[in-house]
Amino acid sequence: MAKALSVYLGSTAAREIREHGWAPELFGTLLGASGGPKWFVLRYLDEVLFGDFLQRSARPLVTLGSSIGTWRHACLAMADPAAAVARLERGYLYQRYAAKPTVAEVSDVSKAIIESVLGEDGGALLASHPRIHSHIVTARGKGLTGRASGAGLAVGMGAAALGNIVGRERLQSAFQRVVFHSGAEPATPFLFDDFDTCHAGVTGDGVKRALAASGAIPFVLAGERDIPNAPAGHYWDGGIIDYHFDLSRYTGDGLLLYPHFSATVITGWFDKFLPWRKSRFDTTDKLVLLCPSNEFIASLPYGKIPDRSDFTKMAEDERIRYWEECVARSREVAEDFVALTQGSDPLAGATVFG
Repeated sequence: MAKALSVYLGSTAAREIREHGWAPELFGTLLGASGGPKWFVLRYLDEVLFGDFLQRSARPLVTLGSSIGTWRHACLAMADPAAAVARLERGYLYQRYAAKPTVAEVSDVSKAIIESVLGEDGGALLASHPRIHSHIVTARGKGLTGRASGAGLAVGMGAAALGNIVGRERLQSAFQRVVFHSGAEPATPFLFDDFDTCHAGVTGDGVKRALAASGAIPFVLAGERDIPNAPAGHYWDGGIIDYHFDLSRYTGDGLLLYPHFSATVITGWFDKFLPWRKSRFDTTDKLVLLCPSNEFIASLPYGKIPDRSDFTKMAEDERIRYWEECVARSREVAEDFVALTQGSDPLAGATVFG
């Protein structure tokens, strides 16, 4: 029977796991990518990681994510992470909309999902967690991309896309990376010396707005304006800048744990339209990338993982049934991870780089 889980290890990660096994305290950073409903194929892996595996370590853990990655990481900071993952699943899976939903409607549903995960005290828990040091990546619009809607925003986004084709550095004229963090000081384990990066502390009340901003796709959601403790302006989806992140910029002390949707890493959102600009991850020696195998993905309904196009390409009931099946099947990915961590060979089936 084909394995559902693929494991990719940098040379340092492989050496440490070979020596110590899958010891939770080896990991210093948890990374989470943008991708919306792609997350469903990781649903039960997240439950195992957040509710059990990472709970067995006393080591401080930095989380860094954009969009759905930050929403997933918020679950880890809750009093019962497994229950929070279940709430995120229910809220995201059972979204229902009018035939042609407005930006306001989608934004209201999005914020309700965040509310369901955090509950009454979740924002304060995340902002003050003694061990989980959260980092929420957003993109602050500059110039026309700083508008909330309208033709000006469309022109600004179009110009940003064209500039990005020339070079990723051109995107810096349209967006600033703003990273909201828990605790008194940031502990970002990535070298963020581009995009005029700004770090902003977040309080309990500001957590919901930071999470909403990090998942705010322009023209789909409203975004957030003038978030406290951060530069004035309009805030959009952090995946615009850091879709899957540039893994070569990792500078953390411990291993980098990256539960991801596939073995493809694309740095910024606009880069996904540029086939030649895939990001290499085989030079990140502390990387532990966990993802569904190609065989597993091919065996899913429609031969793919969920994505945002399902909202428009499928009838609502069909989409929900499909997503439910993908969530159920994600147990196989989690089971493979548990079997690997408990087996006699900690590197069994893994691809090792370097």
